[in-house]
Formats: sequence, structure tokens, C-alpha cells
Amino acid sequence: MDVRIRRALLPLVLVGALAAAACGRGGDSGSGEFRIAIVTRNFTNPYWAALRDGALAEGAARGVKVVVQAGQSETDADGENAQISTMAAQGYDCFGVVPVNGTNVITPLAAVARKNIPILNLDTQIDAAASRQAGVSYASFIGSDNLEAGRTAGRTLLEALGGTGKVVVLQGIAGEQNGINRDQGFSETVAGKLDIVQRAPADYEQDKGLQVTEAILKAHPDITGVFAANDTMGLGAAQAIRNAGRTGQIKVISVDGIQAALDAVKAGTLYGTVTQYPYAEGGLAVQGCLALHQGKKLPERVVSPIAFIGHDNVDQQIAAFPRPIVGFDNPLEGLLTK
Repeated sequence: MDVRIRRALLPLVLVGALAAAACGRGGDSGSGEFRIAIVTRNFTNPYWAALRDGALAEGAARGVKVVVQAGQSETDADGENAQISTMAAQGYDCFGVVPVNGTNVITPLAAVARKNIPILNLDTQIDAAASRQAGVSYASFIGSDNLEAGRTAGRTLLEALGGTGKVVVLQGIAGEQNGINRDQGFSETVAGKLDIVQRAPADYEQDKGLQVTEAILKAHPDITGVFAANDTMGLGAAQAIRNAGRTGQIKVISVDGIQAALDAVKAGTLYGTVTQYPYAEGGLAVQGCLALHQGKKLPERVVSPIAFIGHDNVDQQIAAFPRPIVGFDNPLEGLLTK
């Protein structure tokens, strides 16, 4: 029987105290303490910072050492790989990894796999065939359903535009699976109804989202909607629309649910965000590692929650941030020995 999330994750005030210590060097190997290593893309993007914070809070709640490291940017594959290689030699007992793309982390993770250290694939899918070829396997994938996030955005924008109109899609990093899935889910949902007049990459960056949208508004002044594959690009698009004096005329929906996006929804510059609760995802990563440590077998996929946040529920989400306002079935809670 699935177990519903009943326990609230620890507040961020605790995380702030932990972050300076836990995000530094890993502890000494051979101490006998169960230690979890998590590596993500960067901490500049609030989404990845929230994943870090959720992992640290869950570790603190359960008395487990969690260390989170990252590269320097969304595309810093070399920096991320260097962090994995360093931590692979430091005696961690479980790894959780968010890749930059489908293959960048496989080579450093091969060293982890050779030591029979369990690995969780977090948030962004790592290429299964390339991993098998390198001798790397994953105990589970923990992340949200990005196809459904795109579908949710598509359904909502369709309704907001009355089922018709010209729209554009701001894409993320080329080849990054989450962005591909979000685009696919959105496009399949609006096909034959909304006219996607342009797709343009903005690399998950706010400045690029602003610049790309400014150019799009000149090329397609009659658009009425924007779907951005993440919030930072969506915030850039909203700024471009505001600069053009068209706030309210062009509806922007993005994905992630970061604090700045929630504030923009409340202010009316962003129509809505499909929030994916990275804070909860970080907590799930720690729970997964603990369940493995207790000898449990994890589900192949653990799906973290998503929800559309618009004008009607943004105050509720701001009050609860970064925790979910929706319940979700968490199979890991039922596996853990209290």
C-alpha cells in the first residue's frame, strides 16, 4: 500500500545553517558513518539550490551525513564530472547524480560503479544504453514526469487563450532530456489548436530568455502565448513582454516553481508555473539511499510531484514554499525502517 507524505520537510532556516558545512568537503572515508554524495549542475539556478536544500534537510532529519556538490553552470559538464571523480575517491556510500546531459557523467560514474557503490539517477535521465556499455547501472530514477509537465502547461495555455492563437516555445540546452520531454508534452497537447510559430533555445538562462523573446516579438508581434521550458527563461520572456508594454496581452507559462516565478505569478507578469518541487526531490534522494543502505530494493522509477501554480493558488504555494501543496504517493517512506 502506498504511503502518503505526512511528515513536513524541515524548514529552510535549518538548511541555511547546514549548507556551509555540508556543501564543502566530504568527510574522511572509513569513519563508519553512512554518507551520501549528491552532485548536481550548479547552485546558481534556484531549482538546483532547492534540490540541495531538500537533501540537506532530509539528511539532518534522519541523522545522515549528506554532502552536495555541483558544477558552475547549467552546461558545466567538466566541472560536474570533476566533482564526481573527487567524491568517488572519498568513501561515500551512495551517490545521487543530476547530469548536464544524457552522457556526461557516465565516465566518472564508472569509477563509482566499480566500487559497487549504489547510484541514483536524479531529475534528468542518463542514457541507459551508454551506461550499460560502461558498466554503470542505477538503483532507481527519482524525478518528476516532464512529459506531464509539458502537457499541463499545454492544457493550461490552451484554456487561457480560448483554444486558439500563435505561441512560441523557449527551449533549454540542446540535447537535455527534460527540456525535450517538456517540449514534446506541450506540443502534443496543443497540436492542431495552437500555432507554434517559433521554437528558440535560451539555454535555461534568464538573460537569454529576455534577448530571445525580444527578437521573437519583433519577428512575430501577433503572438499571444509563450511556453518556456524553465522558470528562468520564462522570467526573461516576461521581462521582454513587460518592456514592450504587453504584459497581460501575452501569457507566459514556464516550468520549475522557483520563488521568483511564484512572485511573478502573484505580480501578474507570469501567467503560471508548473512547479516540480526539487526540494521534495532532494529529500527523496536521501530516502532512496537510506532504503538501499537498509537492504531494500527501490522501484525502477520514483515520481516526484508536479502542480500548476497560477493566480488562484499562488498564495498557498508561497506560504508552503518549498514544500508541495499537493499530496503524492511516496513508495520510499514505506520501505524505510524507522
